[in-house]
Order: sequence, then structure tokens, then C-alpha cells
Amino acid sequence: MAIAPGARGTARPATTHPHPATAGHPTVLTGATVVLPTGTVENGRLTVDGTRIAATLPENAEVIDVTGHYVVPGFVDLHNHGGGGASFTSGSVDDILKGIHTHRLHGTTTLVASTVTGDLDVLARRAGLLSELAEQGEIAGIHFEGPFISPCRKGAHSEELLRDPDPAEVRKLIDAARGRAAMVTLATELPGGLDSVRLLAERGVIAAIGHTDASYEQTIQAIDAGATVATHLFNAMPPLGHRAPGPITALLEDDRITVELINDGTHLHPAALRLAFRHAGADRVAFITDAMDAAGFGDGRYWLGPLEVEVSDGVARLVADGTIAGSTLTLDRAFKRAVTVDGLSVEDAVTALSATPARLLGMDDTIGSLEPGKSADLLLLDSAFDLKGVMRRGEWVVGPQLG
Repeated sequence: MAIAPGARGTARPATTHPHPATAGHPTVLTGATVVLPTGTVENGRLTVDGTRIAATLPENAEVIDVTGHYVVPGFVDLHNHGGGGASFTSGSVDDILKGIHTHRLHGTTTLVASTVTGDLDVLARRAGLLSELAEQGEIAGIHFEGPFISPCRKGAHSEELLRDPDPAEVRKLIDAARGRAAMVTLATELPGGLDSVRLLAERGVIAAIGHTDASYEQTIQAIDAGATVATHLFNAMPPLGHRAPGPITALLEDDRITVELINDGTHLHPAALRLAFRHAGADRVAFITDAMDAAGFGDGRYWLGPLEVEVSDGVARLVADGTIAGSTLTLDRAFKRAVTVDGLSVEDAVTALSATPARLLGMDDTIGSLEPGKSADLLLLDSAFDLKGVMRRGEWVVGPQLG
């Protein structure tokens, strides 16, 4: 194999320095620390031929010495509402593409576009538009966060637009997505919640428990019905109690559940994050951004669905009551924080940012790890874990910055 020892915010457009290699030209990265599913290889070599990682060394390949850098798989974001000043819920196609590109510049080579609570007919129309982008390979699917969530734990969702998870209405949304619905977040304790979970499981759509006021026992019922994900664990759900353990305990202790974590230093204390890793392990943790349109764009006033948001010092809060309103996180920052602040190993961080979400999406045969035959989605990180190159499907989105 070819891996071997050896006013809205002020716009801040990213500057890239593409490598002169032409698209599709065989490329060999040498001298790197390569993070593989089987372990980390020092002084490794990785070959890209066309859009895929190659098992053999092609003739006339361009050799790039990346000594002193890590090569890791491209990041996979299951839960992302926008970026670059663009919202996936309300923006035009060009806006959405701008948001996708913003996150690619920060290492997210695969992204699920998330919507926020809105009128059901409006969300259905949005699902049709997003499904076209999924068919074109720009996004990996659609995540509906709301409107089927608890008013007790609504977070930054418009309460007057919330509704119980009637299976017929859940079906309307996933049908509108034309086979591209990846996940629906539900407060499964609400009327119709368990039946909706069963419907989603039957249709091959991830049922995620979130924005919920469920008890421990109700959460177990939802897991037994087919729920497999905890939407941003700890956030927008009852806290853990010693007599009323609530959903957090049920979600952490059940091997059938993968937990989302927002690792931006605002949503979670490092001890809470370490608690989740200690109980669930990297194979059951997916780091997400839960990003809104300010990600990669700057402080200022924004809209999250019908709600106005103020972003100050990178933290997004509703203007009305100060509730945290998503994040401005990008996954390169989540990775660096995981390793340098939270004390995770590079291997565990890679698993949570790439392998685990790829598996959840059913895409681990093509993305999520560096293996021959898989898509050439990879990142270069320097010794301080700062992003220095992004390749997606064999083409540099951000060319190697090795100086």
C-alpha cells in the first residue's frame, strides 16, 4: 500500500495558496506522520491518484515533502447550519455553496446541511433545494433540527413554530428530501415521538434525540425504538441528576448511541467532554460544529431562522434573551482544541472528526479514513495542529502551505 514508513459581520475571505499540481495529477506526500485506522505511521508516505488514495506508486507522480506535518482524513460534519455569512435554512444556492466552501477551507470535506425550525411547508421546499445539492455531491445529506422539539428545551428555535412529531408530518419532510434526508432531531417524549423514530429507522434516516425534556426511562424507550444519535449531548436537555439521571445518562451508557459534541469551549466544559469520551469512547463520539452563518465570517448581527442573533467575540447568542444560538466553530478549531486543551490523543480526535461520523452516514466505505481506494479527502496539519492544506477528492482546496 502507498502509506508506508519512510450589519452583518465583516467578511474575512480566506486566502489560499494552491499548489501548482494540476487536478488529477498523481501526487505523493512523503515524510509525514500519517494517521491510519491501524495506528500512526511516522515518516509515512501517502499516494493520491486521481480522486482516490492509491495502493501503488504511479509513474511520474509529483512528490511533495511534508516532513514535520500530520496527514489526517478530511473532517465530516453531521450538524452544520451555515458559514461564511450564509445560512443553509434561508440562503440562495450561491449562498449555500459559499457556506460549504467556507467550511471546506477549514478542513470539512464532507458536510450535512442542517435546517432550523420553520414553517413545515417552507422546510419542505428547502429540503427540495438542498436535495439537489446533495445529488450534485456538494453536501452529504440534510439534517432537520426542528420543528419536532420540546418547547421546554427549545434553545435558539422559534417556540411558536414548534410542533409535536406527528409521523405524517415527519414523513412529509423526508419525502421532500427525495432520499437525501440524513437525520431528524426529535424530542421523542412528545406525542408521536416513538412512532416517528420507528418511521425514520424504517426509512434509513437517523433518528436523533435532542432539544428534549425526556426522562431516563423515556430516553431508553426511544433508543429501543431505533434512535441512534444524541444531538449535541448535554446541550438543550435536562442535566444529569443523581435521582433523576435524565437523558444524558441513558445516551452515554447505551452502545447503540453516538453522541454529538460541540467542542468550542463555550458549549461544554472540558471536564464534560472528557466525561463523554470516558464513557462513550471515540467510536461513539462525533464532533460537530452546529455552526451558524457567522462561522468563518465575523462578529455582528445575524438571523437564525426568524430569530435575531448577536455574535460577539465569536459567541452567538439570541438578541432577545441571550440564549446560545449555535456556534461559529469550524472543525479545524475543534480538532486543535481536542488535542491541545482537552488532552485527547490525535488518533481519538481523528476518529471523532472523521471515522465515526462517516460510519453514521453509511459512507465509511469511501470516506473517514486514509485507506487505498477511498476518496482522497485529506488534511495537512503542522506540529502545532494548525491547518496547512486541504485536499478533497484529489484536488487541493487549500494547497500545501509549507513555508
